[in-house]
Amino acid sequence: MKIDRINRIHEMLRDVHNISINDLCDTFQVSKNTIRRDIAELEQQGIIKKVYGGIVLAEPSGNPEPFASRESRNAEAKKQVAHMAAGFVHDGDVIYIDSGTTTMHMIPHLTEKQHLTIVTASVHVINAASNYSNLNVLATGGSLFSPSKAFVGPQVIQVLRRCNISKVFLASTGISLEHGATNASPLECEIKRCLIEKDCKHFLLVDDSKFDVASLMSYCSLKEFQYIVTNRLPPEKYQSYCTANRIQLITPDTIHKEEVEKLTMMR
Repeated sequence: MKIDRINRIHEMLRDVHNISINDLCDTFQVSKNTIRRDIAELEQQGIIKKVYGGIVLAEPSGNPEPFASRESRNAEAKKQVAHMAAGFVHDGDVIYIDSGTTTMHMIPHLTEKQHLTIVTASVHVINAASNYSNLNVLATGGSLFSPSKAFVGPQVIQVLRRCNISKVFLASTGISLEHGATNASPLECEIKRCLIEKDCKHFLLVDDSKFDVASLMSYCSLKEFQYIVTNRLPPEKYQSYCTANRIQLITPDTIHKEEVEKLTMMR
């Protein structure tokens, strides 16, 4: 499969640093055109650079946008989204927190939970959660993917398949009705697909700048989420889609409405 080839090419480059196109064709028994398409995706992600007759690993200062610059964009909206999502976590849960500049902000709002286990491939989530002794953290291990400060690769998938997770909190670099939830990294998309297949509740955390944006690869359709958490009501077409597909749209407005309804019932 294409995603398997792309992941394998990345792994091979970590070992040998440069590979010829001919060697790739021989290894995967595919045509040069197929390999060139795979290389184009890896190059677009800033993972590799093309050289005469082959490819090499890109330097860390390559194309991917630095994590720090992504983190600073829409920071307050991301924190608001993460705060709302954390409200769905309960004592005793086993949750997965995705890598990303929104999901990592859940940690400060989970510090009072008891017997909570956090499974993650995110370096930022691991570091933040390690400050609280009551939070159990299971790090997936794997190979560090610097642009997202997260672990990727087959080891991550193997760990996740063995875990009984009750709630998954995923991020996305862009969403749309046509392309679903998308991500810029093929390596991370494989992990997200694995998590979507798990029999549990799935939450998508996106700030309002992510709507009507399609990144490189789709990892699932929006209807595969039970909850979409965002900082403001999205355009009407998304509201109608959520209603039609029984997706609970979580925004500050809906949270406030639920609180008012609970107070009214108590009177």
